[in-house]
Amino acid sequence: MDMLKNRSTRRVAVTAAARALCTLSHIDYEDGFLVEAAAAQEPTASDWVKAVLEDAPIADKAKLMLGWSAIGLIPTVNRSSGSVLGWEIRARTDDFVLLGRSSLIGMPGELLFKREPGSLLFATFVQHDNKIARTVWAATEPQHVPIVQGLLEQAGRRIAAGA
Repeated sequence: MDMLKNRSTRRVAVTAAARALCTLSHIDYEDGFLVEAAAAQEPTASDWVKAVLEDAPIADKAKLMLGWSAIGLIPTVNRSSGSVLGWEIRARTDDFVLLGRSSLIGMPGELLFKREPGSLLFATFVQHDNKIARTVWAATEPQHVPIVQGLLEQAGRRIAAGA
């Protein structure tokens, strides 16, 4: 994945308003990124989901799906609420989309795409239900952060280009 640093993507604290959108019973890990992208028309949260996940290069999508499977996340398929790359759409408005996955090892997660003026707040929420989940996440987090940042930077460029 393209991991070039882009000043338009930066790590930020997750706000209480964003955290309140999470549906996990508790949050053991969270991170937030703000992606700024000037676009001719203000993208919706769904536009951002498409740019970050659906429009990612096929090789990147394959790596993501393999990685999610390796850490025990269960893909959602054919749910009435819809899904994106195996993530269930748990809530959706023009301003935010919340995606979620259950877990084989007690580590459910959610991804929040929340539209902000001229930017996107992307947050990851992870619940640890046991020691195995905590151990797996501790090994995953160092890879998670740069992968997310790279995906967001690519998506920001696609949004800015109007792709």
